[in-house]
Amino acid sequence: MERRKVLVRLNRYISMCGLTSRRKADELIKAGKVKVNGLVIKELGYRVDPTTDVVEVEGKILKPPRYRYVLLNKPCCYLTSLVSGKDGKRSIKDLIKDIPERVYPAGRLDYNAEGLLILTNDGELANMITHPKYKLPKTYLVWVEGKVSNETLKAMEKGADLEDGFAKPDSVRIVKVKGNITLLEVIFHEGRKHIVKRFMAYFGHKVKKLKRTAIGPVKLGNLPSGRWRDMTDEELNALKKAISLEKKHGVGV
Repeated sequence: MERRKVLVRLNRYISMCGLTSRRKADELIKAGKVKVNGLVIKELGYRVDPTTDVVEVEGKILKPPRYRYVLLNKPCCYLTSLVSGKDGKRSIKDLIKDIPERVYPAGRLDYNAEGLLILTNDGELANMITHPKYKLPKTYLVWVEGKVSNETLKAMEKGADLEDGFAKPDSVRIVKVKGNITLLEVIFHEGRKHIVKRFMAYFGHKVKKLKRTAIGPVKLGNLPSGRWRDMTDEELNALKKAISLEKKHGVGV
């Protein structure tokens, strides 16, 4: 069977190779500093085949990108950003300085939230992880103020009308109650900003602590806070299978 060519935009390919951002790549292209197979290319929408085309930037031939898939246990009070934060806020950039590839977070966690982040330079997979149409579930442990009653739990299962639309968890359950704090496990397949906190606030419960423990079949496990590790082949295959099954069955389309 003949291999199907997969073409990517030239600016994205340059970024994938770790040279610079897509925006800066566009500037290099417009300036005539990029060649493909020996020819100067100034067309911003130009596409290349990463497996056969030779891309040269300012006289330097780019090496084809090596995809990297990283799991990070983000601590509380770190920005999900690869640039330094304002007002002295730390970012996850400080935690992944020893990763040579330019990997980017597939999704976000709030500044005060902690737990699992997937970082990768595989843009296609990152998009599938974050896009709600694939309905990839994200699992959270949520500590809230007050005792969540069974009636409230049943109401949570039915969903809530938030200011930016209806939100319904894939599942929600009470893990334990200690004093005036309830620990819940909540699963959402979408990633609207502050969705877990806003959902809990709708029912009158303020979030004290939020931790993401899984993205699809990939679990945080015992990865220490602030540390990262490469995703195993088994985890990567399971993740791709979960996404492709959702896509195949047309879930969420």
